[in-house]
Amino acid sequence: MKLGVIADDFTGATDIAGFLVENGLATIQFSGIPAEADLTGVDAVVISLKSRSCPTSEAVRDSLAALDWLKARGCPRIYQKYCSTFDSTAAGNIGPVTDALLTALDSRLTLICPALPVNGRTVYQGNLFVGTQPLAESGMRHHPITPMTDSNLLRLMEAQAEGRAGLVPFTTISQGPSAIADAFEQLAADGVRYVVVDTLTEQHLLDIAAAALDMPLVTGGSGLAIGLARLLGDGNRAAAREAGRPLCKRAVVLSGSCSEMTNRQVACYQTMAPSLALDVAACLTQADYPAELARWVLSQPATPAPMIHATTSPNELATIQARFGREAASEAVELCFAQVAVQLREAGVESFIIAGGETSSRITQALGIAAFHIGPQIAPGVPWVRATDAPLSLALKSGNFGDETFFSRAQEFFHD
Repeated sequence: MKLGVIADDFTGATDIAGFLVENGLATIQFSGIPAEADLTGVDAVVISLKSRSCPTSEAVRDSLAALDWLKARGCPRIYQKYCSTFDSTAAGNIGPVTDALLTALDSRLTLICPALPVNGRTVYQGNLFVGTQPLAESGMRHHPITPMTDSNLLRLMEAQAEGRAGLVPFTTISQGPSAIADAFEQLAADGVRYVVVDTLTEQHLLDIAAAALDMPLVTGGSGLAIGLARLLGDGNRAAAREAGRPLCKRAVVLSGSCSEMTNRQVACYQTMAPSLALDVAACLTQADYPAELARWVLSQPATPAPMIHATTSPNELATIQARFGREAASEAVELCFAQVAVQLREAGVESFIIAGGETSSRITQALGIAAFHIGPQIAPGVPWVRATDAPLSLALKSGNFGDETFFSRAQEFFHD
């Protein structure tokens, strides 16, 4: 094993696993920490946790347990994966988990690198951008669980972690790996613990990866994995992609995300496929509601795949949360989607296209999937994956990933 990834949710895990495969590392992804696993021929292991928005103590505990599992199998490098929009509150969980991993690895310095330029996530002067908008002015300011109200990564990190943050600016990054490595050493000598790196292009990611290759711990979105995989892998990715190619008997789209991009994807897909909006009140009050939804899906034509969605506008979301309570509404929707997925699986549905990290997590757990082969990428950071021990394929999409045609684009791989 050349690289071990500890991801804070399921969609983030498939995001980085897809980039590792596409850039030359044979990769397997686990849902949670496995008891044991056959790692023959595996270059990288991705362990997906549900630690993005759980209590901080649980996030730290589970992340350290994942680290112990990887270290016991000789893993030389650890990658702490979080979202490219740095989803985390002032209390964590990114900072506390980073501190715990640094301590466990007896390391004094790590990277903070959420950038993914291919998806519009860049960092300039320490500020994270989503497209042309600073993070705090993007749709992430309305996130129902981790609303992002500051764009500056140094402030965001120092607010929730124990040490100091420092910046390697664009002017240094543009000079290449040697200058970047020198900057790391100088910041470490100055007592900096978390190094934010300006990142505007994929070449910057490659150069940052080269400078950070021997760090025991790096943290970031999936973008940094592009550079690490190219440096560590042999470039052979065809077999890994083929192992994860999706099954195509029958599919369904289940959208639990309320992000701006998912709103657009749902609106686009509604013009070409049967769709049904989830009723939050029914999720909370009607025990047979999941069965009703499953019957509706099965009554629709198989192609294009029918869609059930909980996607809504920020104002409508605020109304729902005020009426039912934020946590109660979220839990009811996720549980409903999970129950629908189980009933559809029992009825023969093999492929699930899922939008939203929490929704993806609950459905994956409900279907009992423990490990994935990573398949072809539908969009940057979103591959198809196939269960290693069951005829099940999933596309697990973080809310803001993909373009408006994502749901239909995913189904094109059924016919390749």
